[in-house]
Amino acid sequence: MLPVIYSDDFLLHKTGMLHPERPERLTTIANALLAAPWADRLEWQLPTPVVGREQELLSAITKVHAPRYIKEVEHLAQRGGGYLDGDTPISAESYDVALLAASAWLDGVDRVLASSEPAFVLARPPGHHAERDRAMGFCLFSNAAIAAIYALEQPGINRVAILDWDVHHGNGTQSVVENCRQIAYCSLHQSPCYPGTGDADECGAYNNVLNIPLSPGGGVAEYLKAFESQVVPFLSKFEPDLLIVSAGYDANAADPLASMSLMPSDYGTFTGYCLQITRRIAFGLEGGYALKELAESVVATIDRCLD
Repeated sequence: MLPVIYSDDFLLHKTGMLHPERPERLTTIANALLAAPWADRLEWQLPTPVVGREQELLSAITKVHAPRYIKEVEHLAQRGGGYLDGDTPISAESYDVALLAASAWLDGVDRVLASSEPAFVLARPPGHHAERDRAMGFCLFSNAAIAAIYALEQPGINRVAILDWDVHHGNGTQSVVENCRQIAYCSLHQSPCYPGTGDADECGAYNNVLNIPLSPGGGVAEYLKAFESQVVPFLSKFEPDLLIVSAGYDANAADPLASMSLMPSDYGTFTGYCLQITRRIAFGLEGGYALKELAESVVATIDRCLD
């Protein structure tokens, strides 16, 4: 059984009409998973409620984000919502939903460490652009970084790797982990593209960062070359006790926010490379805005894990 950590409460984060990061992203994925031929091999799990875990959650989030920024998100939501930056609107429920999303990512880590098998965190809002003291690019809290630091506090976990295959560079994740010897970060991303970060010469304080900028229009051939010659060797050499995948699906050819040329099935191939490194993989949703292709990509990811 493969755990899918999901709650309808994630739909309560409202971003407004026509915003690409919308609740339908999750409902479309969930419906596709329920219709998959192996649907009976999925274990749907509600995230641990924030109530009763709030102190632990805030402790984990504060290791990544400035307390004043966390309060800024909370207070804006309490006032009914607004914009944290030009791309990142929130509603009255968004702070609570963002806390629940972080809880889901921590649950994903727990499930993977308990079983040594993959899990998928189907949550929103996404996180990899959020920096220590500001929201960016639809992201509130830096879920992958929060999960990685949390994992290092668990028994027997000494090294955590993060692979970010979202089409946009995870500037927030990198800014948190690049000075941590125990975390490796690898990103494949379109360049030039938002947010304009992720140059190949950024290596982290301990040679623990690998950025792979890819030219617009690139497809699976460019990605496969990068996986074989750079991603797998880098992550394998690090020997992670856990691999966290910032699973964005906006490099699909159909996606409206980028210019790459992947097909949904390609993400199954990428997942296969990850499984060569370890089966201890916590996948967490980041971007992906063409609904049909987004859902098909998640299906391809989980299908490969069930092989």
